[in-house]
Amino acid sequence: MTDQAATSISIVTATYNAAAVLPRLIESLLAQTDQDFEWVVADGGSTDGTLEILENTKLKLKNVVIDSRPDFGIYDALNRAVKLSTGEYYVVFGADDVMLSHGVTAFKNELENNGSADFIACKFHVGDRISQIRSPRWEFLFSQFAHVTGHAVGLLIRKTLHDQVGYYSRKYPIAADQLFILLAIHKGAKVHESNAVVGRFSIEGVSSTDLAGALTEIFRVNIKLGHNFYAQLSLLALRLIKNKAKIKN
Repeated sequence: MTDQAATSISIVTATYNAAAVLPRLIESLLAQTDQDFEWVVADGGSTDGTLEILENTKLKLKNVVIDSRPDFGIYDALNRAVKLSTGEYYVVFGADDVMLSHGVTAFKNELENNGSADFIACKFHVGDRISQIRSPRWEFLFSQFAHVTGHAVGLLIRKTLHDQVGYYSRKYPIAADQLFILLAIHKGAKVHESNAVVGRFSIEGVSSTDLAGALTEIFRVNIKLGHNFYAQLSLLALRLIKNKAKIKN
């Protein structure tokens, strides 16, 4: 892929009262060695100074799109951001995530060499480890992580996949990303695995604070995708027991 327009990248972010954490993401975007990208932010109607921070960022980054209105949570906001984006591919960054300074360059390099892929799965820091695709690649056990490193920070997504499988479902407020990725792969979406490390993923998201909800939604996603009901029910029970202490806290 040599046409710059064809390799354009949109970074999409959902925000809501994120003034305390948003500056570190912005600083990482300002530090990109390649500034030719679009940042689309869908805000849920913040009241804590988030919008002021975003408006000030327009003076520093050359291509920022901000849309603020009440919404129904992160996936409703992400759907809005994706629809507003103009890149052929997009990558999700949370308000508290960080992109390494070479991130945009690394993403574009991967697109140059793997432009036929629908998903490009790069690596990223998660706490003190580097994300990996799980092995063996058993989807019934590892869900999306049998195919990609994760949804946010490291995954370039071809925007037109949403025309084929729909947008993020509001019926899954925690695991809509997993459902979308797996539905696309079941319909033939191609994944390219990259060794590039492009960012740092925050471990303080909803799936960390509502572990029981996250595990339950993963169960629902796997059932929807046709995995054995009783096997998935057993896995859910084991995971709930294993994480009993965390869930109670």
